[in-house]
Amino acid sequence: MNTLEAIAARHSYRGTYLSTPVPREHLKAILEAGCAAPSGCNKQTTSLIAVDDPEKIAELFTVIKKGLGKTAPAMICVLTQKIIAYRDRTFYIQDYSAAIENMLLAISDLGYASCWVEGHVTGTERIGDKMAAMLGVPEDYELVCYLPVGIPAEEIPVVEKKPLEERAWFNGFGKTE
Repeated sequence: MNTLEAIAARHSYRGTYLSTPVPREHLKAILEAGCAAPSGCNKQTTSLIAVDDPEKIAELFTVIKKGLGKTAPAMICVLTQKIIAYRDRTFYIQDYSAAIENMLLAISDLGYASCWVEGHVTGTERIGDKMAAMLGVPEDYELVCYLPVGIPAEEIPVVEKKPLEERAWFNGFGKTE
């Protein structure tokens, strides 16, 4: 699959997963894809933890209320550090977003499914903090997201995207020429 095909084929998956384990070499390839992402001023603010121990996944799901990805045999936890790049600017959100997209593409390319799960992880309940404590994450890191990884047990639904002409233009907003 080439890059453009991988981008077109990737869709978020919120269903159940087969129990088939994800081989470590595949998890390592996904981690490498995440770490290869661009990083503002090369501060490399994103770190990653692959979790494939079923007992550790079950422990993490004692605090993850929504349960999205609960049946996945693996997950990637995304960590960030709010490091100043220059002056008072940080790029940690852009850094981890780029890493997540790289990993989602790698996950799809390897034949797995996933979904970027962040909303309730960083919300008022601070589930990410509880997950981080379970994983031994130092306090200067924040766990901002997890990606369940596995073979989908159901067909991945494809959502319809707006036509390109409604979202992208040439030489000015709404211009077609």
